Amino acid sequence: MTDHNPFANSTVLITGGTGSFGHEFLDYLKSRDCREVRIFSRDELKQELMRVALADPKIKFYIGDVRDRDSVDNAMRSVDYVFHAAALKQVPSCEFFPMQAVLTNVTGSHNVIESAMAHGVQRLVCLSTDKAVYPVNAMGMTKALMEKVTQAAARARLKGGTLLSSVRYGNVMASRGSVIPLFVKQMREGKPLTVTVPVMTRFLLPLPLAIELVAFAFNHGQQGDLFVRKAPACTVADLAQALKNLFHSDVPIQVIGMRHGEKIYETLATREELAKAEDMGDYYRVPMDDRDLNYSKYFTEGDTNESSLEDYTSHNTEQLDVAAVETLMLTLPEVREALQAAGYA
Repeated sequence: MTDHNPFANSTVLITGGTGSFGHEFLDYLKSRDCREVRIFSRDELKQELMRVALADPKIKFYIGDVRDRDSVDNAMRSVDYVFHAAALKQVPSCEFFPMQAVLTNVTGSHNVIESAMAHGVQRLVCLSTDKAVYPVNAMGMTKALMEKVTQAAARARLKGGTLLSSVRYGNVMASRGSVIPLFVKQMREGKPLTVTVPVMTRFLLPLPLAIELVAFAFNHGQQGDLFVRKAPACTVADLAQALKNLFHSDVPIQVIGMRHGEKIYETLATREELAKAEDMGDYYRVPMDDRDLNYSKYFTEGDTNESSLEDYTSHNTEQLDVAAVETLMLTLPEVREALQAAGYA
């Protein structure tokens, strides 16, 4: 981060702003002197709850759907920066209703990108997921297409205009609909913890680090860049055991098998991406392939280093044991609050 504050006196739009990311990113923006922050979503109840809880005249609420270009355009007028978080994210739901995932995650993202460019937005950051890499489910496939739509638009604007970049990160710990709140609820009710496959691994990322990734991409992104946040991982079995330890719970673990569209491990970056990526410490910056369709103009020799690279996955990243997962879990406000409510804090 630099001392310069690009958000000063700016108007910021967050699509899907009533979700976990929107709440946390609002906290990030509070001290940055924005002129106005616009929350765009289709859920009027969540907007009203946010409006009452925040009571901040600088925060404006726009009812709309990214699928509806007119409602996007209405929210986009006079906006300086856009953070695109609106998406259908639940893997099983997207498996059963794949066209709904296409309409929101692909068509909706295209609407946001086209609207941002038409309204002269300076920067747009799109939020993606590890499930977009080697996707096997509709959610990941549509997010992968969102990345392609973003880069296609960026490729056409190498000489100026709206700067488009993307971020890709793994599971955000304790976010709405994720497994940690589910396990806490099951323990409170004395029910077994429903584990899919015990050896399944997932990246672990507290929400504040996801916010840092988005802010890093905003501050450092060049046209078409994709940023990946490095993160540790653990098995689902160790995650369940860590929560049982913290809550002094003796509920059993029930193995239910893989759900629709799941994988044993997730991938955050492919070997091909890593071959051209810039290692920036906590992040990888993957530059866009800015070649055009006239491939005869290019000649590329084989990269001898590429053969030694591996994909960056939740199987080969830093693996946390149960004790380390417990320590990480205690950094989460949601877990600390649940522990306090249960009398263990």
